[in-house]
Amino acid sequence: MAEKPASRGEIFVVDDDPAVRDTLSLVLSAAGYQVICFADGAALLAVARSRTPAAILLDVHIPGKSGLDILRELHGEDYPAPIFMISGQGDIAMAVSAIKNGALDFIEKPFRGSEIVARLDEAIGAYARRQGHGASNIATLHFPGREPLTRREREVLEQFTAGASNKEAGRTLGISPRTIEDHRANIMKKLGARNAADLVRIVMTAQQRAS
Repeated sequence: MAEKPASRGEIFVVDDDPAVRDTLSLVLSAAGYQVICFADGAALLAVARSRTPAAILLDVHIPGKSGLDILRELHGEDYPAPIFMISGQGDIAMAVSAIKNGALDFIEKPFRGSEIVARLDEAIGAYARRQGHGASNIATLHFPGREPLTRREREVLEQFTAGASNKEAGRTLGISPRTIEDHRANIMKKLGARNAADLVRIVMTAQQRAS
């Protein structure tokens, strides 16, 4: 009998639509992941606090607390696994707000199974690389008098100052280029940068002060 391939880790799927749960279960199981489904956020919270999956797929619209509420309760920015929001096409503003609360990215419905597997593979790989990479110089930089950057914004800023394009930064961090653009706009606003060159100058000044 052929040996069952080793699991690539658990994926938690939170969606109140049984058809979506079934589809994601099939697609992700076929890709070697172990899938655990939840119909609402309360059930997820009970498990996610004591067990860390490889990633979480969290629908915006679920019964009881919304996906956004659950994300806040999990402290998305500091949660030790990537969290993707699943959203309908009308929820983009909500999805962007989810990213500000620590979601790694959002996946729009309707989605293709192969696309979700590719996005998860990339994000989980990027997450593992970053964990092993340790804190970068930019992670510890201070920008006095400016609104503090989130951890993810610092990661995007590090990519940007290293000369990466939105597409390259997205690939490294496992995020879509459009989400990278949103982060970049936030970073520029927080640091008061007028344009890309100004942003690099602000970072270099902070680095000189720190050295």
